[in-house]
Amino acid sequence: MFESAELGQKIDDATFSKEVVKLRDALLQAQYELLEKKSFALVVLVNGVEGAGKGDAVNVLNAWLDPRHVKSHTFGAPTEDEAQRPHMWRFWQALPPKGEIGILFNNWYTDPISCRLRGDIDAGELATDIEQIRQMERMLIDEQSPVLKLWFHLSKKAQGKRLETLEKNKLTAWRVTEEDWKTHKQYDRLRKVSERVLRETSTGEAPWIVIDGSDDNYRSVTVGRAVLNSLRRGLEQADAVERAKRRHAKTTNGKAKGVMAPLVQTVDTTRILTDLPFKERLSKEKYATKIEEVQGRLNKLSRSRHMRDHSVVVVFEGMDAAGKGGAIRRVTQALDARYYGVIPIAAPTDEEKAHPYLWRFWRHIPRRRQFVIYDRSWYGRVLVERVEGFAEEAAWTRAYTEINEFEEELVEAGIVIVKLWLAITKEEQLKRFKSREKTPFKQYKITPDDWRNRKRWDDYTEAASDMIDRTSTSSAPWTVIEANDKQLARVKVIETICDRLEASF
Repeated sequence: MFESAELGQKIDDATFSKEVVKLRDALLQAQYELLEKKSFALVVLVNGVEGAGKGDAVNVLNAWLDPRHVKSHTFGAPTEDEAQRPHMWRFWQALPPKGEIGILFNNWYTDPISCRLRGDIDAGELATDIEQIRQMERMLIDEQSPVLKLWFHLSKKAQGKRLETLEKNKLTAWRVTEEDWKTHKQYDRLRKVSERVLRETSTGEAPWIVIDGSDDNYRSVTVGRAVLNSLRRGLEQADAVERAKRRHAKTTNGKAKGVMAPLVQTVDTTRILTDLPFKERLSKEKYATKIEEVQGRLNKLSRSRHMRDHSVVVVFEGMDAAGKGGAIRRVTQALDARYYGVIPIAAPTDEEKAHPYLWRFWRHIPRRRQFVIYDRSWYGRVLVERVEGFAEEAAWTRAYTEINEFEEELVEAGIVIVKLWLAITKEEQLKRFKSREKTPFKQYKITPDDWRNRKRWDDYTEAASDMIDRTSTSSAPWTVIEANDKQLARVKVIETICDRLEASF
């Protein structure tokens, strides 16, 4: 895979000077068009062998592009805060918004290759890391964040010569470390591991571009052309998508608006939410005793030594007026305020819309020993966005897989996920809506949107049933709680959290 990058490709200075003038102008034009349209974000991954000019290439890009709209991130060993979270968390924080270019140096490829080189992981674990990377990049591409992957290469002989030259020069000797020479001695093994990783992650949507790093001029021009091609291709694809949307809107003439796209079903999944013991009740006397009991149990578990290796994500979903807020308050009453956060999810902000869908949820993933409670969550894509047509059918149908992969990644990092759907009947919802209208301090809870959503009760029930059916996994199962009786529901919510914690410990 590296043979073509060991041919000693060169560009003479005269040719380089002529090429650079045209290339820089084209790059800036494409960059400003991206900035104006904000149709996608370009993620540039920089990897390769030591001494191949990775840093110099990044400096060239910053010089040739408008650096105000290029964000470069270099990743070293994880900080204490980063090490407390899933491996991919820190990379999600660095993803650029639409309209900008993000350069990630020593990115999600560095650790798997380095760990395999040191023998810290075996071939099977490397395969798992590779699959996780493929999932990440597929999701980014689907979310309008194309990935340009650059591998800077030198032959073993050329690398040794480059390190010696740098080391002999007083002005550049600082660039060469003992670790560089140590890595050079392992060149053959590094090449073998890297070749496998590149081969298995080079896809049609995100192929690797292997660049001969032996000649500065050739390397710079090749990098510039690669970025320019990615920008132009991204702009062309975005324009094509926009034209298709306009044609579709003209063809349908608005007739499909408000019609929820169905999934092909072989069974009626809505019984998940309808065949429940809604008439079950818990008396006030029993509730007073039971709530104290389960809150004490949760408090004890939250202080367990096992929490040193875990964090907790609790997801609350349910129809409007299902009692999510009241249940959340009973949960937090049992926790130390220093160790939990409640994240209410509303319509995405402009900043959130400019990033991949899951970005705003990754931001709040807790470090160990912490609880994060989501009042509504990433499931909005397959609920409200599906029902109201805010997301295209292709986006919400693939979201089931993206969500399952996201949650699996969290679980593998030691995060306990508790997913709760609070189910009420349509009659109970109407009763609560009317109560809110009549109670002054509750009137803020009822809005015109609530009444409008109620008219689509059946659509939301179908969407929620499909969601539970497709995303309830052994590692992150859904628990459906009958919530017509608020007191019973609050007790069952805390019991479920406790049960999940005990099972994970």
